[in-house]
Amino acid sequence: MESEMLQSPLLGLGEEDEADLTDWNLPLAFMKKRHCEKIEGSKSLAQSWRMKDRMKTVSVALVLCLNVGVDPPDVVKTTPCARLECWIDPLSMGPQKALETIGANLQKQYENWQPRARYKQSLDPTVDEVKKLCTSLRRNAKEERVLFHYNGHGVPRPTVNGEIWVFNKNYTQYIPLSIYDLQTWMGSPSIFVYDCSNAGLIVKSFKQFALQREQELEVAAINPNHPLAQMPLPPSMKNCIQLAACEANELLPMIPDLPADLFTSCLTTPIKIALRWFCMQKCVSLVPGVTLDLIEKIPGRLNDRRTPLGELNWIFTAITDTIAWNVLPRDLFQKLFRQDLLVASLFRNFLLAERIMRSYNCTPVSSPRLPPTYMHAMWQAWDLAVDICLSQLPTIIEEGTAFRHSPFFAEQLTAFQVWLTMGVENRNPPEQLPIVLQVLLSQVHRLRALDLLGRFLDLGPWAVSLALSVGIFPYVLKLLQSSARELRPLLVFIWAKILAVDSELVVALSHLVVQYESNFCTVALQFMEEEKNYPLPSPATTEGGSLTPVRDSPCTPRLRSVSSYGNIRAVTTARNLNKSLQNLSLTEETGGSVAFSPGNLSTSSSASSTLGSPENEEYILSFETIDKMRRVSSYSSLNSLIGVSFNSVYTQIWRVLLHLAADPYPDVSDLAMKVLNSIAYKATVNARPQRILTTSSLTQSAPASPTNKGIHIHQAGGSPPTSSASSSSLTNDVAKQPVSRDLPPGRPGATGPVGVQYTPHSHQFPRTRKMFDKGPDQTTDDPDDTAGHKSFISATMQTGFCDWSARYFAQPVMKIPEEHDLESQIRKEREWRFLRNTRVRKQAQQLIQKGITRLDDQIFLNRNPGVPSVVKFHPFTPCVAVADKDSICFWDWEKGEKLDYFHNGNPRYTRVTAMEYLNGQDCSLLLTATDDGAIRVWKNFADLEKNPEMVTAWQGLSDMLPTTRGAGMVVDWEQETGLLMSSGDVRIIRIWDTDREMKVQDIPTGADSCVTSLSCDSHRSLIVAGLGDGSIRVYDRRMALSECRVMTYREHTAWVVKAYLQKHPEGHIMSVSVNGDVRFFDPRLPESVNILQIVKGLTALDIHPQANLIACGSMNQFTAIYNGSGELINHIKYYDGFMGQRVGAISCLAFHPHWPHLAVGSNDYYISVYSVEKRVR
Repeated sequence: MESEMLQSPLLGLGEEDEADLTDWNLPLAFMKKRHCEKIEGSKSLAQSWRMKDRMKTVSVALVLCLNVGVDPPDVVKTTPCARLECWIDPLSMGPQKALETIGANLQKQYENWQPRARYKQSLDPTVDEVKKLCTSLRRNAKEERVLFHYNGHGVPRPTVNGEIWVFNKNYTQYIPLSIYDLQTWMGSPSIFVYDCSNAGLIVKSFKQFALQREQELEVAAINPNHPLAQMPLPPSMKNCIQLAACEANELLPMIPDLPADLFTSCLTTPIKIALRWFCMQKCVSLVPGVTLDLIEKIPGRLNDRRTPLGELNWIFTAITDTIAWNVLPRDLFQKLFRQDLLVASLFRNFLLAERIMRSYNCTPVSSPRLPPTYMHAMWQAWDLAVDICLSQLPTIIEEGTAFRHSPFFAEQLTAFQVWLTMGVENRNPPEQLPIVLQVLLSQVHRLRALDLLGRFLDLGPWAVSLALSVGIFPYVLKLLQSSARELRPLLVFIWAKILAVDSELVVALSHLVVQYESNFCTVALQFMEEEKNYPLPSPATTEGGSLTPVRDSPCTPRLRSVSSYGNIRAVTTARNLNKSLQNLSLTEETGGSVAFSPGNLSTSSSASSTLGSPENEEYILSFETIDKMRRVSSYSSLNSLIGVSFNSVYTQIWRVLLHLAADPYPDVSDLAMKVLNSIAYKATVNARPQRILTTSSLTQSAPASPTNKGIHIHQAGGSPPTSSASSSSLTNDVAKQPVSRDLPPGRPGATGPVGVQYTPHSHQFPRTRKMFDKGPDQTTDDPDDTAGHKSFISATMQTGFCDWSARYFAQPVMKIPEEHDLESQIRKEREWRFLRNTRVRKQAQQLIQKGITRLDDQIFLNRNPGVPSVVKFHPFTPCVAVADKDSICFWDWEKGEKLDYFHNGNPRYTRVTAMEYLNGQDCSLLLTATDDGAIRVWKNFADLEKNPEMVTAWQGLSDMLPTTRGAGMVVDWEQETGLLMSSGDVRIIRIWDTDREMKVQDIPTGADSCVTSLSCDSHRSLIVAGLGDGSIRVYDRRMALSECRVMTYREHTAWVVKAYLQKHPEGHIMSVSVNGDVRFFDPRLPESVNILQIVKGLTALDIHPQANLIACGSMNQFTAIYNGSGELINHIKYYDGFMGQRVGAISCLAFHPHWPHLAVGSNDYYISVYSVEKRVR
């Protein structure tokens, strides 16, 4: 949650200490998460929910050793005794028919859980028949799972030697069958079900034989000459599962009201046996009229959830799933309950078998072994659901009344809701999560279940991982096909949470790759050729404030932006690249094509103040080359010169890349340079030279949009140029220099090697050459160089932007933000700052009300590292920012200490011309504007614990020419609206909305001279501009562009130094020109209402917003302070102290927004602060 409008904490504050409400209501600029956080994704959690080895039980062997009518010799049965096998009394028909009927019934019971499996029955078999059956099923199943069901009720109990019993051909003897042999025939993976007394013995023997097999495998692997190595390797039994009816020393229960195959009944007919067992308990007396015969008549089908039988089956599935998920380890739950449908059903039913059979002193056994679950609290919910269902049964059958559905799922959703709303943060997972997923099957409860599920997923990535592990994915995937409109918002939220946590799903769902290298190479090649012949304007000095390029050397021209780009992106920062460019990334593919994949050309990390240095040796294209190509890119004549349409997607992206390469944000420009150089490398090395020299090779036109008919550029014989100088630099990353607080005073922040002359790769080729010339002389067989080139051009531009964006959905969004928590640290800090602000305003106002007779008490003086060009007081802290040509210094004017000093990051041929504090009432940021039109925003300045960091930077104005005599760039900031007004050596006033991070308006000035001063009033929507021709122009930004200039005053005859619009409803306009004439205008009247005359030859001037003071600096080395009536208060000509020297020519000055303090910077490097007399303070 990124709320920027916070409510005032009225509670707990006295009337005198209450913070100013306006501070709480002011919006904050550039304080959203993308500005404050490092741009990287969250650490992804390992996702174990997706079963990579999902299996299916494809074959089932049903081995029944019943020998109906003959009891085994080692079992003494009670009278009466349990007789039912698969719910059939074997004594009610002939032995053979009974055997066949029981076998058929068992198969039908299994088919309810896995109807598509291949079933084979082996009734009273011999050893050979079992061997033939098992080997046949394993051969057909291949790597899938086979189930072996063994009923040994008609044979002796298993032996301690690991044997079960079958028959001979004549049924005159019991023949032992070794479990070791059975393992060999069945192979792996398999599942074994043993329904006989002492079945736990089989499980123990199985494990011993499996361990023996593992040892044999190890011996054969270590010693190839060992006899075991010459034999066929035995199969591994690691993936085998066993379910046994009882422990090794236990007999099966013989209660006559229960079936003889109680364990098989629990596994294959759980609802039927559960109802029968429930009716046999003492508690059933609370439900009158329910008998064992009556429950046989319960209506409905198991797969119809609307019927009593189907609803009970649905509830049973939910309860057993819930018990398993809460008791079992996650990996074991995934293996047993999510890997195989039949295995999952058998283990759900095994939980019921444990509960029922333990009540008769019989303990079922499983391998892998499960923790005890027969006492789990969820069984009580099952008993209640059965009780409610059976209580209706007599009236439903006898009177035909309607069935009332169970409140089970509604109650469990309520329990889940209580867990969500009442629990503490660090708590155990909710027991009801598997039930919530089952409820998604119900249309009645689906909407509520999705809502609660979304609230659970919002708790964080751990909650999403839990939901995925319990099996949410197939449910929400199926719901995507639902036509119910009310479900869509919830599904969108849930899917956003899932995709944000599980990145593999994002890859599976995104398919957007465009591969057209040849078209980009064609465009790049032509631009590079055109720039060689493009004439640069010569550096000349002109009069009258004209716009003249300024260069340090012919090799480093100014980098100007382009106006059209300002329209397609508002604020290009590391965190907010234009969406049209976020999908750009270069990847080397086979066949020489370039792939543009989604989401890779935003930026990588949080801002740093490193610069893309023109001297950096990595680039094939120099900054000069890129500047020329950017100018060439505006020529529509290119359409006739190259095979790709001028307005195609390729040329448009190429032009945007050229503009981004000169972006003031270093990470953006570095990424753009890498992309440009990758394309340039391909274009210069792999292109056929005739594409440059003749137009005949360009007659075949490439498509303007992606098609399959692009012209591919092939390498024209020989090896590509691989000069050692260029190849070594291509493989290196751009050298980044961190922000330094200790910069040399002569050249702060200078980067790049000195005296290195680097020739772009494209310039290694002579202007005239043979058609198939291989390029400059060089060593062509250097494998290191070849590898260097390959690694350079195959590097993908990867950033963390998309991962960071996805992290928003992975984190809680419904949680109350920390800044809204009245007890949070952030909230307390804000309260303290706002109370401080109130005190500053109040104390400053009291001081001003005493009256100001002099303003010459020097309270601060120090030598700045550079000549001050702009000075700005922080509105509430004793800090003053002083900008020189390209660096910012921060001073504590109370303590006289230097707090910070860092390089602004602007090129050396530009200068800082304006500064503004953003969010001065709260978390302050510093905005700097330079005369090339670039705007940079900094944080962590004057912070002893952190280094200054660039929050964002963008090209505020286009087509500005850095000059020595121009106004540079002037700005005015409206904290109330978050709007930034910018103008200067251009013919427009551009308005930026910092909240939306986009340009909202370009107001034409209607003049041929530069704008020297800006002032705005948010309440009246007025903008006042002072111009170099002496005119004062008033604009109403609410009106149409053709009508927005509502007033023009031409009473000044010279350059306007300052134009100020008073910030109240009846506020006047104050303006001062270099000639010292001060004029007051009422915006409603066409002429000035008052005129004053002060000193002439002004170099700097400021007007105090509250104290009715005017301070002006002169080139004649003094500062004069006047009151609002034009009366001179005092001059400042000398610095304080013994032998105080004369002040230098005034370069800048500024009033404090509240205190009657004046900061003055002069050409002798000194910065001083003056205030009223000490006795007054």
